[in-house]
Amino acid sequence: MRPRMLRTSLATLTAGLAAAGCLVAAGPAAAAHDRPPRHACSPAVSLTGYSDVLDKTTYDGTYVGNLSALAPDRRGAVAALSDRSSLFRLDARTLEPRGVIALADENGAALDSEGLVVDRDGTYLVSSETEPSVRRYSRTGELLGRLPVPDDLRTAPEGRARANGSFEGLTLLPGGRTLLASMEYPLDGDPADLVRFQTWQRTRHGDFRLGAGYTYRTDPGLGVSEVTATPDGRLLVLERGFTAGVGNTVRLHLADRPGHGTALRKRLLADLADCPTLGATAGQPQPNPLLDNFEGMTVTGRSGGRTDVLVVSDDNQNDVQTTRFLRLRVRA
Repeated sequence: MRPRMLRTSLATLTAGLAAAGCLVAAGPAAAAHDRPPRHACSPAVSLTGYSDVLDKTTYDGTYVGNLSALAPDRRGAVAALSDRSSLFRLDARTLEPRGVIALADENGAALDSEGLVVDRDGTYLVSSETEPSVRRYSRTGELLGRLPVPDDLRTAPEGRARANGSFEGLTLLPGGRTLLASMEYPLDGDPADLVRFQTWQRTRHGDFRLGAGYTYRTDPGLGVSEVTATPDGRLLVLERGFTAGVGNTVRLHLADRPGHGTALRKRLLADLADCPTLGATAGQPQPNPLLDNFEGMTVTGRSGGRTDVLVVSDDNQNDVQTTRFLRLRVRA
């Protein structure tokens, strides 16, 4: 979703991105663990490349933009979800679309789709912040069912969630038994820096039942735009805000693995404004021209003690915003 005006208003995929025509590569991170990585955003995060190859493009009559979520798909591809109810399957080497399906709710209406998981059977779990909801879809886009949602997390007046501020992120923890959704903004009545994370537990029949809820504290003025599990079960959390005339704030945090208390602790890995620009340009004021409205994130591989992460921005189909992919290497 477009952020509110705050303060003023697996290995295959990684290698494939390096071959994409519009990818700007930054080179490998430093091998020595006692030195900051090359092209560092921070001691823990380096930028290894970016690509604008999909910006303002169409595929099969569908606008390729408004991208709000990413997930590793089967056979080395990546699934990219538009918040306008389109789900693209992207080629791992070129990032070019190789398929698109339309998603809809039970009445055939479009979703405000924000979070995406490709389940172990190849079906898609998709969160929408309209109700909010988590629905399951077949590989061809047929609606197969939906998960239960706690009453408090429903959008007002049924619950305490704010319109366009609920299930923004979705991830499946290692082992495939725990699904987690992150709220973007606090519930009405909660502190201004507290957001809720909700989990579901897989049953022996393969479906999901409601699990534990957790709390997470954001940096002042920011919301959670995405969450994705690391291979060891901790959470990478993308926090984002926007200030008119200044631009985006985008920070990457590492949070506890769910299950050790209900309050998830975090530590800052990087403020993406501190990344090298690598020649990127912006169509609007930004603290760093590399920045945009980053909403989607997924882990694409792990090697040498570092986790490879792919991030994408939602251009809101706006001429001054860009559909941009970042490749990050995270040591945490």
